[in-house]
Amino acid sequence: KGYSVSFWDDENVLELTVLKVARLDSKNQIEHLKWVNCMLSLSAGSLQLEHRRDLEHKRRDFTSYGNRKLYFDTHALVCLLEENGFTTQQAEITVSALVKITDANMDIVYKDMVTKMQQEITVQQIMSQIANVKKDMIILEKSEFSALRAENEKINVELHRLKQQIMDEVVKVRTDTKLDFNLEKSRVKELYSLNERKLLEMRTEMVALHAQQDRAVTQTDRKIDTEVAGLKTMLESHKLDNIKYLAGSVFTCLTVALGFYRLWI
Repeated sequence: KGYSVSFWDDENVLELTVLKVARLDSKNQIEHLKWVNCMLSLSAGSLQLEHRRDLEHKRRDFTSYGNRKLYFDTHALVCLLEENGFTTQQAEITVSALVKITDANMDIVYKDMVTKMQQEITVQQIMSQIANVKKDMIILEKSEFSALRAENEKINVELHRLKQQIMDEVVKVRTDTKLDFNLEKSRVKELYSLNERKLLEMRTEMVALHAQQDRAVTQTDRKIDTEVAGLKTMLESHKLDNIKYLAGSVFTCLTVALGFYRLWI
């Protein structure tokens, strides 16, 4: 859709067309309003320029010799100057100079003046243009702000829906996280219990191994003690046998020596 804001004067028609785009976001709407304000400012400047041109044109018409009358009796002034000693030529030249000076002064004065009728016409035109601008501004404001209000309501509904969706997602994620945490906690407890049982079994096995090793060491010590005792007994018996053999050998040697001694004697 579109709507136009138009300004008319006597010579030119300035038309500002604003395209109204549906479903603009907030940033584009703000830029759109700035653009509209800028175009309205340009339109107001154009109106002022046209108004100034119109005034200048009317002032030129007003200051023209056809629209301006000089109420001045030049013949009476010439006669008065002649009565006071001026010649006819001097009096006419003086009056002509005064007329030119007066015309120049009137041109300067009338340059910034208009007639009452022209002023009323200009005021009516300006008031009509201001009324048109106000009407178009009201239409533009209503249309734009209605669109902004509808867009804001739509955005609020969308935000509410997104908020509700986010809350549902958060609750779902929290529930899933809590469930995963509980499952992980249960799994960790089971692993801890399993490790405790394994550790207890390992401790039992280690105690059994230590007991078995102690029994084996004890049996080995006993066996060593028995073997040492047997060896000691064997050494004692061998020692006694050696003493017996040695004593027999000594007695035999003594007997043989005594025999030889008797034979020698």
